[in-house]
Amino acid sequence: MKRSNAAVRRSACWLVLVSATSAASAADLPDMADMALSDDGAFVLDVRAGVAWPRCVEGTGWNGKTCVGTPRLVTRAEAMALALDRGKVRGMHWRVPRVKELQRLVRKTAAPPGLDPRLFPAAPQDWHWSATAAISTAKVNQYDYSNIVQGRREQNANHIALQQGWAVNLVTGEARGDMAKQEKLPVRLVLSLD
Repeated sequence: MKRSNAAVRRSACWLVLVSATSAASAADLPDMADMALSDDGAFVLDVRAGVAWPRCVEGTGWNGKTCVGTPRLVTRAEAMALALDRGKVRGMHWRVPRVKELQRLVRKTAAPPGLDPRLFPAAPQDWHWSATAAISTAKVNQYDYSNIVQGRREQNANHIALQQGWAVNLVTGEARGDMAKQEKLPVRLVLSLD
Protein backbone atom coordinates (compact mmCIF):
# COMPACT_ATOMS: atom_id res chain seq x y z
CA MET A 1 0.00 0.00 0.00
CA LYS A 2 2.31 2.73 -1.26
CA ARG A 3 0.88 6.22 -1.10
CA SER A 4 2.48 9.58 -1.65
CA ASN A 5 2.86 12.02 1.22
CA ALA A 6 0.44 14.34 -0.57
CA ALA A 7 -2.19 11.57 -0.73
CA VAL A 8 -1.86 10.85 2.97
CA ARG A 9 -2.02 14.56 3.80
CA ARG A 10 -5.14 14.93 1.63
CA SER A 11 -6.72 11.99 3.48
CA ALA A 12 -5.74 13.56 6.79
CA CYS A 13 -7.21 16.93 5.79
CA TRP A 14 -10.37 15.24 4.64
CA LEU A 15 -10.59 13.39 7.90
CA VAL A 16 -10.33 16.61 9.90
CA LEU A 17 -13.22 18.04 7.94
CA VAL A 18 -15.25 14.81 8.28
CA SER A 19 -16.80 14.94 4.82
CA ALA A 20 -20.42 13.95 4.30
CA THR A 21 -19.31 11.49 1.61
CA SER A 22 -17.59 9.29 4.15
CA ALA A 23 -18.48 5.60 4.12
CA ALA A 24 -19.29 5.78 7.85
CA SER A 25 -20.51 8.94 9.52
CA ALA A 26 -20.45 9.86 13.18
CA ALA A 27 -24.21 9.26 13.28
CA ASP A 28 -23.62 5.64 12.19
CA LEU A 29 -21.19 5.18 15.09
CA PRO A 30 -22.85 6.63 18.20
CA ASP A 31 -20.30 5.15 20.61
CA MET A 32 -17.44 6.36 18.39
CA ALA A 33 -18.74 9.86 17.58
CA ASP A 34 -15.24 11.28 17.08
CA MET A 35 -14.33 8.61 14.49
CA ALA A 36 -14.67 8.87 10.70
CA LEU A 37 -13.30 7.10 7.64
CA SER A 38 -10.97 8.68 5.09
CA ASP A 39 -12.25 9.20 1.57
CA ASP A 40 -10.24 6.20 0.35
CA GLY A 41 -11.42 4.10 3.32
CA ALA A 42 -7.87 3.15 4.37
CA PHE A 43 -7.78 5.24 7.57
CA VAL A 44 -9.93 5.92 10.62
CA LEU A 45 -9.49 9.38 12.08
CA ASP A 46 -9.93 10.10 15.74
CA VAL A 47 -10.91 13.76 15.37
CA ARG A 48 -10.61 14.48 19.09
CA ALA A 49 -7.13 12.98 19.43
CA GLY A 50 -5.84 14.26 16.08
CA VAL A 51 -4.57 10.90 14.87
CA ALA A 52 -5.22 8.67 11.87
CA TRP A 53 -5.36 4.91 12.39
CA PRO A 54 -4.70 2.55 9.49
CA ARG A 55 -7.67 0.19 9.37
CA CYS A 56 -5.28 -2.77 9.20
CA VAL A 57 -2.51 -3.92 11.54
CA GLU A 58 1.04 -4.22 10.27
CA GLY A 59 1.45 -7.14 7.89
CA THR A 60 -2.05 -6.77 6.47
CA GLY A 61 -3.32 -4.33 3.88
CA TRP A 62 -6.53 -2.60 2.89
CA ASN A 63 -8.03 -3.98 -0.34
CA GLY A 64 -10.93 -1.53 -0.47
CA LYS A 65 -13.30 -3.73 1.53
CA THR A 66 -11.35 -5.45 4.30
CA CYS A 67 -7.88 -6.18 5.63
CA VAL A 68 -6.08 -9.02 3.87
CA GLY A 69 -2.86 -10.82 4.73
CA THR A 70 -1.30 -12.16 7.90
CA PRO A 71 -0.67 -9.86 10.87
CA ARG A 72 3.03 -9.30 11.46
CA LEU A 73 4.13 -10.31 14.96
CA VAL A 74 7.03 -8.26 16.32
CA THR A 75 8.94 -7.61 19.53
CA ARG A 76 8.52 -4.23 21.19
CA ALA A 77 11.87 -3.03 19.82
CA GLU A 78 10.87 -4.13 16.31
CA ALA A 79 7.56 -2.26 16.67
CA MET A 80 9.36 0.94 17.65
CA ALA A 81 11.85 0.53 14.77
CA LEU A 82 9.00 -0.11 12.32
CA ALA A 83 7.35 3.18 13.29
CA LEU A 84 10.64 5.07 13.02
CA ASP A 85 11.37 3.58 9.57
CA ARG A 86 7.86 4.34 8.30
CA GLY A 87 8.24 7.94 9.46
CA LYS A 88 11.56 8.34 7.62
CA VAL A 89 10.23 6.81 4.39
CA ARG A 90 6.94 8.70 4.30
CA GLY A 91 8.10 11.91 5.98
CA MET A 92 5.28 11.88 8.51
CA HIS A 93 5.01 11.21 12.25
CA TRP A 94 4.22 7.49 12.48
CA ARG A 95 4.53 5.97 15.95
CA VAL A 96 3.49 3.12 18.21
CA PRO A 97 0.35 4.28 20.08
CA ARG A 98 0.12 4.84 23.82
CA VAL A 99 -2.03 2.68 26.11
CA LYS A 100 -4.84 5.25 26.43
CA GLU A 101 -5.04 5.66 22.65
CA LEU A 102 -5.45 1.91 22.09
CA GLN A 103 -7.96 1.64 24.93
CA ARG A 104 -10.02 4.41 23.33
CA LEU A 105 -10.59 2.14 20.30
CA VAL A 106 -12.10 -0.68 22.39
CA ARG A 107 -15.90 -0.83 22.64
CA LYS A 108 -16.28 -2.52 26.03
CA THR A 109 -20.09 -2.47 26.11
CA ALA A 110 -20.59 -3.83 22.59
CA ALA A 111 -21.63 -7.43 21.98
CA PRO A 112 -19.08 -8.84 21.35
CA PRO A 113 -16.68 -6.33 22.93
CA GLY A 114 -13.57 -5.19 21.08
CA LEU A 115 -12.77 -3.10 18.05
CA ASP A 116 -15.66 -2.00 15.86
CA PRO A 117 -15.49 -4.37 12.85
CA ARG A 118 -16.97 -1.63 10.63
CA LEU A 119 -13.88 0.49 11.33
CA PHE A 120 -11.26 -2.21 11.86
CA PRO A 121 -12.27 -5.32 9.88
CA ALA A 122 -10.39 -8.61 10.36
CA ALA A 123 -8.53 -7.15 13.36
CA PRO A 124 -6.54 -9.54 15.57
CA GLN A 125 -8.36 -9.95 18.88
CA ASP A 126 -5.44 -10.10 21.26
CA TRP A 127 -2.63 -8.12 22.88
CA HIS A 128 -1.02 -5.29 20.87
CA TRP A 129 2.17 -3.35 21.62
CA SER A 130 2.00 0.13 23.11
CA ALA A 131 4.73 2.77 23.34
CA THR A 132 3.80 3.57 26.94
CA ALA A 133 6.76 3.08 29.24
CA ALA A 134 6.91 3.15 33.00
CA ILE A 135 9.64 2.13 35.35
CA SER A 136 8.59 1.40 38.88
CA THR A 137 11.12 2.69 41.35
CA ALA A 138 9.04 1.78 44.36
CA LYS A 139 10.50 -0.43 47.02
CA VAL A 140 9.86 -4.11 46.46
CA ASN A 141 7.99 -5.88 49.25
CA GLN A 142 9.73 -9.22 49.69
CA TYR A 143 6.59 -10.65 51.30
CA ASP A 144 4.26 -9.73 48.42
CA TYR A 145 3.40 -12.97 46.63
CA SER A 146 3.28 -11.37 43.15
CA ASN A 147 6.86 -10.16 43.63
CA ILE A 148 7.95 -13.65 44.69
CA VAL A 149 6.26 -15.29 41.68
CA GLN A 150 7.94 -12.87 39.26
CA GLY A 151 11.32 -13.25 40.94
CA ARG A 152 11.36 -9.55 41.74
CA ARG A 153 13.79 -8.48 44.44
CA GLU A 154 15.00 -5.06 45.47
CA GLN A 155 18.30 -5.71 43.64
CA ASN A 156 16.72 -6.59 40.27
CA ALA A 157 13.43 -4.63 40.25
CA ASN A 158 14.57 -1.91 37.83
CA HIS A 159 16.30 -4.46 35.60
CA ILE A 160 13.08 -6.46 35.30
CA ALA A 161 11.11 -3.29 34.52
CA LEU A 162 13.49 -2.51 31.64
CA GLN A 163 12.73 -5.92 30.13
CA GLN A 164 8.98 -5.36 30.18
CA GLY A 165 6.67 -3.22 28.07
CA TRP A 166 3.04 -2.19 27.97
CA ALA A 167 0.47 -3.98 25.83
CA VAL A 168 -3.30 -3.62 25.45
CA ASN A 169 -5.86 -6.37 24.88
CA LEU A 170 -8.07 -5.05 22.08
CA VAL A 171 -11.05 -7.13 23.18
CA THR A 172 -11.24 -6.11 26.84
CA GLY A 173 -9.24 -2.88 26.90
CA GLU A 174 -7.07 -4.32 29.68
CA ALA A 175 -3.53 -2.93 29.79
CA ARG A 176 -0.56 -4.59 31.38
CA GLY A 177 2.95 -3.31 31.88
CA ASP A 178 4.61 -6.64 32.52
CA MET A 179 4.69 -8.00 28.96
CA ALA A 180 8.15 -9.32 28.07
CA LYS A 181 9.59 -6.99 25.41
CA GLN A 182 10.78 -10.04 23.44
CA GLU A 183 7.18 -11.33 23.13
CA LYS A 184 5.93 -11.28 19.52
CA LEU A 185 2.68 -9.28 19.29
CA PRO A 186 0.78 -7.43 16.56
CA VAL A 187 1.24 -3.69 16.31
CA ARG A 188 -1.16 -1.06 14.96
CA LEU A 189 0.84 2.07 14.16
CA VAL A 190 -0.80 5.48 14.33
CA LEU A 191 -0.20 8.67 12.34
CA SER A 192 -0.13 11.92 14.31
CA LEU A 193 -1.77 14.72 12.34
CA ASP A 194 -0.27 17.61 14.27
